[in-house]
Amino acid sequence: MAAVSLAAAKRYPVTGIVLKVDQQRRTVEISHGSIAGYMEAMAMPFSVLDTRELAGLEAGAYVDFTLVVEKNRSYVEHIRINRDESSEREPLLARRLKLLEAPHPTVKPGDAVPDFTLIDQSGQRVTLSRLAGKVVAVTFIYTSCPLPDYCFRLANNFGQLNKRFTDRMGRDLVLLSISFDPVHDQPKVLAQYASTWKADPESWHFLTGPLDEVKAVSRRFGLNFWPDEVYVTHSLHTLVIDRQGRLAADFEGNQFTARQLGDYVEVLMAGK
Repeated sequence: MAAVSLAAAKRYPVTGIVLKVDQQRRTVEISHGSIAGYMEAMAMPFSVLDTRELAGLEAGAYVDFTLVVEKNRSYVEHIRINRDESSEREPLLARRLKLLEAPHPTVKPGDAVPDFTLIDQSGQRVTLSRLAGKVVAVTFIYTSCPLPDYCFRLANNFGQLNKRFTDRMGRDLVLLSISFDPVHDQPKVLAQYASTWKADPESWHFLTGPLDEVKAVSRRFGLNFWPDEVYVTHSLHTLVIDRQGRLAADFEGNQFTARQLGDYVEVLMAGK
């Protein structure tokens, strides 16, 4: 019978963002992308047969895994945390510059996020510590980025959060989009960029400031950027800070979807 069950099992490769891990029940809740020929994108709990699959797994991790569907049960296996590999694709000059930089302490999930103050698209000073008690999502962009799947995609992810949580923006959720091209991205430029998503400056701040201050904030989160001949070479990070001011998650790269990010933010706002 086991051989029959094994033969009948179907396996699907899946990616998603971990929302919750329950070692006792041997389950992991994941907001996953659509599974071709099987199901649409959604957030749901999955069982594992071996609890070792859950070792080292935390909410906020972006993972690849295999969904196994048998006649009378389903489960996931081969869960692997998906590390962003963009650094491997950085130009040689950028990699050399990175090696020459002085080391900076990087905030890790679970750490308290150091305070900072920058200027938003309205010319107002925004201080992180004044947002205590709210979930804060942070990403890094520059307005002249020419690639639709880089800065624009990260900004558009926030645009989807802004729509999804309209009634909770400013009260439970605040968005911070920090420009790492502050010489060009002054408040007027950021205000024009923000208008693409009809961003309310009271709840979605596009931030700039002196270059050394922007660098200091960026480096705290492990984000590196370098001016290239025409554009800016940079890594990609989207961060979520919990109501207590701790870094809850650091999503590297651009492979996750706005829906997956929203599912994670919703769980964090609910305090689950």
